[in-house]
Amino acid sequence: MVNPHNRDHREAPETSPAEAGWGSDALARMLRALGVRYVALNPGSSFRGLHDSLVNHLGNREPKMLLCLHEEHAVAIAHGWAKVTGEPMAVVLHANVGLMHAAMAVYNAWCDRVPMLILGATGPVDADRRRPWIDWIHTSRDQGALIRPYVKWDDQPAGLQASLDATARAWTVTRTAPHAPTYVCYDVTVQESAMEGAPAIAEPAAAPPPDPPAPSASQVAALHEKLARAERPVVLMGRMSRSAEDWSVRVAVAERYGAKVLTDIKTGAVFPSDHPLHVGPPSFFLSPPQEKALREADLILCLDWVDAAGALKQAGAESDIVNVTMDHQLANGWSFDHTGPAPASLHIACPPDACLAALAAAADLRPRPAPEPAPIRPIEPLALEDGPISMPQFAAALAEGLTDEAVSLVRLPLGWDGGVWRFGHPLDYLGYDGGAGIGSGPGMLVGAALALQDGGRLPVAILGDGDVMMGLSALWTAARYRIPMLAIVCNNRSFFNDEVHQEKVARMRNRPVENKWIGQAIAGPDIDFAKLAEAQGAVGIGPIEDPKTLAEAVADGLARVKAGASVLIDARVEPEYAAAMAKGMTDEG
Repeated sequence: MVNPHNRDHREAPETSPAEAGWGSDALARMLRALGVRYVALNPGSSFRGLHDSLVNHLGNREPKMLLCLHEEHAVAIAHGWAKVTGEPMAVVLHANVGLMHAAMAVYNAWCDRVPMLILGATGPVDADRRRPWIDWIHTSRDQGALIRPYVKWDDQPAGLQASLDATARAWTVTRTAPHAPTYVCYDVTVQESAMEGAPAIAEPAAAPPPDPPAPSASQVAALHEKLARAERPVVLMGRMSRSAEDWSVRVAVAERYGAKVLTDIKTGAVFPSDHPLHVGPPSFFLSPPQEKALREADLILCLDWVDAAGALKQAGAESDIVNVTMDHQLANGWSFDHTGPAPASLHIACPPDACLAALAAAADLRPRPAPEPAPIRPIEPLALEDGPISMPQFAAALAEGLTDEAVSLVRLPLGWDGGVWRFGHPLDYLGYDGGAGIGSGPGMLVGAALALQDGGRLPVAILGDGDVMMGLSALWTAARYRIPMLAIVCNNRSFFNDEVHQEKVARMRNRPVENKWIGQAIAGPDIDFAKLAEAQGAVGIGPIEDPKTLAEAVADGLARVKAGASVLIDARVEPEYAAAMAKGMTDEG
């Protein structure tokens, strides 16, 4: 007898393709043909046919299902996967209600410009086939309209062949630069109807994504001339690849032209943060040294920088600008995530790393060998002290606990000081969530950890307490599928971001600043995150209230991660932000 508590790890016997008899069998076969490795989902009756086909026709292999406890977590897991691999994972969302649950996570993925194949389903389009009540409230005529402003392409096909074709097209579109999620909504009747003959299932080789555009020779020549003529060039490095080879090209280009380089914390590591040309500290908003570098620049090269216009305005920069981005292709009239226009004298519409590669080739540069994974360490030694855990002491405890382990920092909290840590490889730090939607962190950690398995790096995320509380049950998926990872809750027991705003409003209105915590503090009672983690099947450590004990807990947690565990540490920290973050959150535009 199968133990029901372990049955989701069981791999059902795979049936022969010749036994495919239902529309959903063909849809499942299409996912396998496309090379989809995982399907993250929370189950729902609207895709019960596809669910059966994944299990009983394909044997829950290639792709394998990842059961999630909330649709938002399913999307966040696919998001984390894409941040490491640059490739899409598939997600299945139930009807209109599951799609509405997932909407915030979809917006995060859209703003972060990551690929993702989102599949949905609706009740029978034919009203005569609907069950009383439930099929009526879970059927939508245009379900994709719920998220159309923040997906790249969507479709709601009415027949089996059209559904297969739409799936293949969505896979190609999401993998084509500029990247963003795509969405296909299946009719439940198409899934559950018997097939008449074998439908055509496209081979991936028949519809590969097109190569990303490359800059023209004249654009490369113009960029080279501008950089060579500039006396104080500055490069804003934004959304760029996780390729170590691309990293080496960036360093070579910066050194060739003597260009200062700015990075931020919203995007992942793209340039060595201890390089003499790097200007820091990086932050969610420009730090004062970065503002100064932009003001003094006589040429600014923006490489898909998130909100280039906002950064230039913050710094008061007025120099010549070259903008290398394809992001204008995703702009629409619903959201302003495309930000304001950057007034560039030269706009090169291609991926930034493709532009730099062409520039390096034209200049006959010889980049150094790609960096190997290595332990990430503070730029300057950090000493542990007695007392409560301030943010600097949190960083010191983390450095002490990590010792010489090669880790990927999947996420850093809003209060992090970007000038503390050295990043020397594109997988050292993966960046934020794109849309600043609270609750994304745990799921993105699970997805990134899955992608990093067996890759020689230990996944570590430092998450805010509000973020973890909203996304906590994503840890269950990590424990269920034995995905090793370490989550450290930077627990200031507050929605502290809004305390900063309440303090500013109180000062503006000459009202009591001491009341800023009301309606913000997550205390009385305090949340015991370690016990909540244990309830999800993970290892819980804490709560911890001093730096030295935290350092020991980090070392212990990493040892457990290396043994295969999912671990959470509850570190109770002082509520504070780095100066650049606090200033940026409350400055007027």
